[in-house]
Amino acid sequence: MATAEQAYVDPSALACLYLHQVDKSRRMTAWRAGLKGALQVTHHGRVEIVNTLCRARFVGDLDEPACLEALEDFEADFIAGRLEQADLLWSGALNRAAELSRQHTPVLGTRGADVLHVACALELKRSHFLTFDDRQRKLAAAVGLKPISV
Repeated sequence: MATAEQAYVDPSALACLYLHQVDKSRRMTAWRAGLKGALQVTHHGRVEIVNTLCRARFVGDLDEPACLEALEDFEADFIAGRLEQADLLWSGALNRAAELSRQHTPVLGTRGADVLHVACALELKRSHFLTFDDRQRKLAAAVGLKPISV
């Protein structure tokens, strides 16, 4: 099992801890419960999770009190040390993402945000990657990141 220091968790997977998604939330909660230490989240990842929760409010998946509670739970995880803001040189991550796009997107069809998260994992020197997205998982594996199965 990967440690928190080894793992990069795609924000769409991490968001399952705050927004109920039938099977994924249960699996993510169980995985996180067995993990010690803080998971790092990039600034971009933090924005993605906040936007996911707020968009769930917009489309009606969360009512206003539930959305506010989910946002508070997310921020509480930073305060409690379960999540930690990643320190990342963005020019390096963006340059690496462009390189990965040129090399792998023509074959894998990965989306830009998914490529950026794989690049961030590499820039943060992570060895393991957790995602529910098949194309992103294939890209992560193609660049040497070990998949985390939950």
